[in-house]
Amino acid sequence: MGNIELNYLLFHPIFSGILGLILGSFYNVCISRYLQNESIIRPASHCPKCGHSLSWWENIPLFSFALLKARCRHCQASISWQYPLIEATSGFWALLLALQYGLSWPWIVFMIFGGLLIIMSTIDLKIFILPDLLTISGIVIAIPSAIYLLDHTWTSTLLGGFLGAGSFLILQKGYKILKGIEGLGTGDIKLISLLGLLLGWPSLPFIVFIGAISGLIVSIIFFYTQIIKQGMQTAIPFGPFLSFGGMTYMLYGPELWALYIGGF
Repeated sequence: MGNIELNYLLFHPIFSGILGLILGSFYNVCISRYLQNESIIRPASHCPKCGHSLSWWENIPLFSFALLKARCRHCQASISWQYPLIEATSGFWALLLALQYGLSWPWIVFMIFGGLLIIMSTIDLKIFILPDLLTISGIVIAIPSAIYLLDHTWTSTLLGGFLGAGSFLILQKGYKILKGIEGLGTGDIKLISLLGLLLGWPSLPFIVFIGAISGLIVSIIFFYTQIIKQGMQTAIPFGPFLSFGGMTYMLYGPELWALYIGGF
């Protein structure tokens, strides 16, 4: 292996991870500003409690949180653990993508959609909403991305969108008829349509399977820790688990699915 190839193998994952950390900081801005109904452009980064404008060194991903000991330098209010968790998640996601795809169109496409899923999932966890601005924008962008950048066929792409949305719509209506309440949000229908369009219809069983299993595990844990406080019926958003299924498929889906099916 030549020096150029070795330097590339070392440089690209490191560069990608650092880029992911920086993007994670931006994702935090998008999440916080959406929840506060503020523009992502103005005002500049500031403490949500006292309004203190942050200096450049207070905006360094992960480092600033540790340096400030999770407190605002001005008012000493606690800084949410959301900030380093999102930054670390974004950095790790970018690193894994670089190791899997190198510098390629899939790396770029999945970096963008992974960030979109991170933002949507966090908002969904906090207020049980998958914003239309993000889901519909993602759907529009997913079609040309899948066909022209990921080399999927029109058939696989459009079937992925229709089958994903159609199956979840049937589940939503069926659950409401049986239980009389909403068990699946309309945002989840749009999200599975987005993932189906981007990754093609063969990805849907894997995404739903991983989403359901991960959601079940978290639900059981949450059930035993919260049942005393909130009773038997506790709502848990499905969007983050669908996103986890989609991101897992982006990284290793075909290989893992073939391994799983091969086990039978």
